[in-house]
Amino acid sequence: MSAPVTAELRSALERALHPSALEVIDDSAAHAGHAGARSGGHYRVSVVAAAFEGRTQLERHRLVYAAVAPLMSTTVHALNIDARTPAEAA
Repeated sequence: MSAPVTAELRSALERALHPSALEVIDDSAAHAGHAGARSGGHYRVSVVAAAFEGRTQLERHRLVYAAVAPLMSTTVHALNIDARTPAEAA
């Protein structure tokens, strides 16, 4: 899709979760032709944050989705999330 959306995702996640590691990948090209791809892009995020300590995967994903909610209703169609604590990433 676009570098600006990738930057917006990165910025939103940094503000909300203060990650020690963050990777945002635009995976839209792999989904070209998919009906939903017309309304927004497909992205993969890998987030390592202390904010995930003591939380289930579902709770971690909810934190990520809450951080990027405005983008999910406009420019992001799908989000693949890898959410780990610093200890899990080591």
